Amino acid sequence: MTGTTQFGACFAFTPLKIYMRFLSLLLLSIIIQQKGFAQQNSNSILYWNKDKKLSWSDYLATPDGESDAAASTTTQLNVEYEFSKDKFSFHIKSFFIKSSSWGRHKTEYILSHEQGHFDIAEIFARKLHKALREYVFNKKNFQNDLKNIYDGIVAAKTAMQDEYDRETNHSINKEKQNEWLIKIAELLQTFEPWVSY
Repeated sequence: MTGTTQFGACFAFTPLKIYMRFLSLLLLSIIIQQKGFAQQNSNSILYWNKDKKLSWSDYLATPDGESDAAASTTTQLNVEYEFSKDKFSFHIKSFFIKSSSWGRHKTEYILSHEQGHFDIAEIFARKLHKALREYVFNKKNFQNDLKNIYDGIVAAKTAMQDEYDRETNHSINKEKQNEWLIKIAELLQTFEPWVSY
């Protein structure tokens, strides 16, 4: 079981009310080869929601014939920034990409492992929210500052996704899998104050 994660950042700057938007080409894949950036629309993405767990019907891609993985979960973290008169605002989106995610061995146990990957993505969306809320706007360095914040969150998220798969042996180690699901639930609770991003 692997968790493929793609990250993209959308930045919008508004000095003097001029809006510039662009999608960063920063796409980070972990564990399994990158399948390409999917077109996101209401039918191909699923926003993280504590009341809506993943189901196998959410996995729309065809399994990778060159992979022996049981499933692949693709998530993305997008950030939109705005600046106006030295005021800084942002909007974060954490979502599952249906059209890039697939399942080969569709059991509830494997789905639970894949949900763990989506939940880890949500943890880091909340961590990003916290970091951006704590950021003190610096007009001279804000671009580098924000890139460093984002890159740091991405690196930590990637490390945790890798550690999750390594320690659970992609869910094969049931004892470790259970420990990780408890850890993930605790982290979601810890970062609950930053859920509204």
